[in-house]
Amino acid sequence: MKKIFASITLLLAVLISFAQSLKNDVILKLNGEELTGKVVKINDGDVEFAYAGETLVYNIKKAEIMKITFGSGRIQVFNNQPQASAEKPQNSPGLEDHHNKVAILPFTFVRDGQPADDAISEQVQNECFSYMSKHAGVFTILNPRTTNAMLIKAGINRQNIKGYTMDDLCNMLGVEYVVDGVVNMNKTTQTTYQSVSGTAKSKDDDKDRKVNAYSYGTATQNFQTKLSLAIYNDKGTSVYDQDRTSFWNTQDAYKNTLEYLLKRSPLYTK
Repeated sequence: MKKIFASITLLLAVLISFAQSLKNDVILKLNGEELTGKVVKINDGDVEFAYAGETLVYNIKKAEIMKITFGSGRIQVFNNQPQASAEKPQNSPGLEDHHNKVAILPFTFVRDGQPADDAISEQVQNECFSYMSKHAGVFTILNPRTTNAMLIKAGINRQNIKGYTMDDLCNMLGVEYVVDGVVNMNKTTQTTYQSVSGTAKSKDDDKDRKVNAYSYGTATQNFQTKLSLAIYNDKGTSVYDQDRTSFWNTQDAYKNTLEYLLKRSPLYTK
């Protein structure tokens, strides 16, 4: 009986210890936000942090943190005094507001060294949105019409967008990630198809009849397409940056290449 009691006690101790190990760490920021997850590492100037159930690691400045309550119960204080106003301004979205939201910027489309018109750029943007929406998982993908309207209201267009950093764009759009893409398409060779048709007459002894033959030729333009795709977070950090040359030489070869790169991005869910 004593052995059974001792075994039960030991089992309970193990279960309690395991339950404690599953407790999340909680970061309390100076502006009142609470972030729940796992503190991966504490560096000199920032804290590496991952949300509960996720593996992506964020860097949070120590200057923004009031304290961390670890899953073990230990509390580490970084800044004793909160900022003058603990309430977040209405038009200033924080990390939680941005979390798992994604905006797709209008793609840059360059054809034979010349920028294509806005309609083509937005067409690729919409195709990217359509594919990502089918495999979004926990992410919320902003509709391109909403993204473009917000850019216009902020006075951002294709001529001046390079004057904004990716974290600027994330914060302005209220998202955690922005997707940025460039399509370069150039004419290469032409493939010519030749067809010949005619009617052969029967031979008459040693004399051959003339053959009436007709030749038809068609030419198909070939293209070489290269697509670059990058994803940035609201800290301005690149989380994905890849490019690929299309296998096919057709005018719409970028579509398969876009899907290929998106499948390998951290925002893709099967």
